[in-house]
Amino acid sequence: MGDAVRTSEYGSWPSPIDAALAAAHDGRPDHVGFVGDEAWWTEPRPAEGGRRTLVRRRADGREESVLPAPWDVRSRVLEYGGQPWAGTVIGGRPLVVFVHHADQRLYRWEEGGEPRPLTPASPVGGGLRWVDPQVHADRGEVWCVLEEFTGDGPSDVRRVPAAVPLDGSAAHRRDAVRELTDDRHRFVTGARLSPDGRRAAWLAWDHPRMPWDGTELLVADVAADGTLGAPAVVAGGPEESVAQADWAPDGRLLHTSDRSGWWNLHRDGAPLCPREEEFGGPLWQIGLRWFAPLAGGLVAVLHGRGSTALGILDAETGEIVDAAGPWTEFAPTLAVAGERVLAVGASPRSAYEVIELDTRTGRSRVIGAAHDDAVDPAYYPEPQIRTFTGPAGRDVHAHIYPPHHPRCTAPGDRPPPYVVWAHGGPTSRAPLVLDLAVAYFTSRGIGVAEVDYGGSTGYGRAYRERLREQWGVVDVEDCAAVALALADEGTADRGRLAVRGGSAGGWTAAASLTTTDVYACGTILYPVLDLTGWGAGETHDFESRYLESLVGPLAEVPARYAERSPAAHTDRLTAPFLLLQGLDDVICPPVQCERFLAGLAGRDVPHAYLTFEGEGHGFRRAETTVRALEAELALYARVFGLTPPGVAELELTT
Repeated sequence: MGDAVRTSEYGSWPSPIDAALAAAHDGRPDHVGFVGDEAWWTEPRPAEGGRRTLVRRRADGREESVLPAPWDVRSRVLEYGGQPWAGTVIGGRPLVVFVHHADQRLYRWEEGGEPRPLTPASPVGGGLRWVDPQVHADRGEVWCVLEEFTGDGPSDVRRVPAAVPLDGSAAHRRDAVRELTDDRHRFVTGARLSPDGRRAAWLAWDHPRMPWDGTELLVADVAADGTLGAPAVVAGGPEESVAQADWAPDGRLLHTSDRSGWWNLHRDGAPLCPREEEFGGPLWQIGLRWFAPLAGGLVAVLHGRGSTALGILDAETGEIVDAAGPWTEFAPTLAVAGERVLAVGASPRSAYEVIELDTRTGRSRVIGAAHDDAVDPAYYPEPQIRTFTGPAGRDVHAHIYPPHHPRCTAPGDRPPPYVVWAHGGPTSRAPLVLDLAVAYFTSRGIGVAEVDYGGSTGYGRAYRERLREQWGVVDVEDCAAVALALADEGTADRGRLAVRGGSAGGWTAAASLTTTDVYACGTILYPVLDLTGWGAGETHDFESRYLESLVGPLAEVPARYAERSPAAHTDRLTAPFLLLQGLDDVICPPVQCERFLAGLAGRDVPHAYLTFEGEGHGFRRAETTVRALEAELALYARVFGLTPPGVAELELTT
């Protein structure tokens, strides 16, 4: 017999999912690849200072961390990084190259030895950075993207596809690095070499475009000496986003393009499987992969509307067969070897795992980072996929996570408190996966609503472009529409609604608190708060012109930058809030928070400001996540009158 169901108020339910447990499961495996027949990938280590290690799965199934602390396999190109490693087999032994986060140098590792640097350090600005390596052992080179700072400013930077000698001769000589092209484009991806070695393909784009606005697919001939000829544009343009390009084994060029309004897969310019689904996504990192060509005309693809599936596309018939399994979401990383496909998938009942699909048998199995239920799955939230009606009758997609506890129920008819989560990006979306940070709240009796507001990806280009010049308007309206709809239908308590978000979601949360009266409080993490500063050199190069599409050209609508900024409207702020900020954040720097708080001086608005040394944009350390989650719960407890057991009171200042 199970325990009897107890009756207690929402927000006071005892839960086995504490902040330490949620922090221990933060992050996901990523950047999968094959080294010979072995599967390799990166994994987070929140308890080890938030570093990422490289994991190897041997033929007998054993997993081992190849690089001990303090090695941290992570690139900082574009600040968001991307594919940080690649490997091959030479003489029956693995050879791996990787980027070490601390100095951003490219290193070579071989079994039984220590990592040796392949690239030099640079004292100029952000130095030399590398991402998206491709090992060409026959050429004695690693092809990758070089990001080179030429001064101390965030925009004093150039990027080119480059070749690094494998023999270490460039470890202390910048002039030994061979640039494959000139630097006519501001942004590039790594060059992919055709199977016959005679052509190379890569993507490029320039300010003020972001890669989901418009990119160009470039192809160049490769000369006998390894130099590239003049590139030709074969796809893409200012209003066409090509998200990925790669060569099939037969030498034909594949790419994803949204020219139809959806990121679909094309071969030699013709669509292979035209659908109102996404076969690509926003290129926030260099080296993301939504497709991987196999032999015989098959292509592994990630596709879907909203959530994603892993499928095998027959390029000749256009038919897709999806992998069987419980996974409802796949990260944009794929690798293939023979008939084997590696992917990273998750579901509302399982965190991200490394999955292998055998295309001969159709069998899928977990081979790494296997999900292990740290608590009884009965405490996991049960999401509802819903579409709400926003202003002007527009659809607003959301995942609703009602309070859920196997042995607790609430008394009376009063609905539960709800927190609206605004995702970052804002050109991104909320994945449909088990997130113990969500369960931390739902298992205590607090509902969570993740809103894919207008501007989110996964629903076509038109949905994505609803946010064009409307950031701080459409996102705020759509989140409010979901919150109020939940209250109107009796799902949520109208007087106990909160909003929270990080990065661009932090902007939406702050804008919601300064322009609406929907929420009783809010949690704002590493946010954008002042457009006039953020758009004038306070952020990094990649997003320095992002506001031209999100808000409008500064030269044409300068007043709009101040008009939209939460920092300019602190006089409208009355709701209590929690502000969380990493002190090493170069994307949304602490000065944004400081300026926002200065505007509150002399006003009686209860708030807490917590800062974290050693944390950048997005928290990686377990102790930071614990402090942030406990403080957030304490805020809701105080404002909503909740009594969660074991939660210390949050001191709010005015």
